[in-house]
Amino acid sequence: MRRDCVRSYGGEWFEGLAADEQFEVLRDLSGFCIQARATVKDGPEGVRAGIRPTHTSAVLITPGQLPAQLTKIINLPRNERVKKFRLLVALLGGTDKRRRERSCAVGCTLPGTIQSGINASDSG
Repeated sequence: MRRDCVRSYGGEWFEGLAADEQFEVLRDLSGFCIQARATVKDGPEGVRAGIRPTHTSAVLITPGQLPAQLTKIINLPRNERVKKFRLLVALLGGTDKRRRERSCAVGCTLPGTIQSGINASDSG
């Protein structure tokens, strides 16, 4: 495992967590991916996170039924946790990138985004 890839995805922080906290983070990331409407098409983005395509989590992300596959991924053995973390962070990032490209192509009006030229103090 390349240490620089782990650092770039918050791996040092993740590795410093207790086992039960790591599981909670993985479960939450999985939920965020589903909430962000990740699709199987977003899977390759996750695999490009520095995980070999032959790693179990990378193999599981490509078939259909993403929610079921994410459940399988977060329940893989503990020695796979850093790989799972990196995959899920990259999957969420790729999903968010796709969403912004599609929804913000002519200016973003998504909730939680700041539009150019509008200040919070202007909202009355």
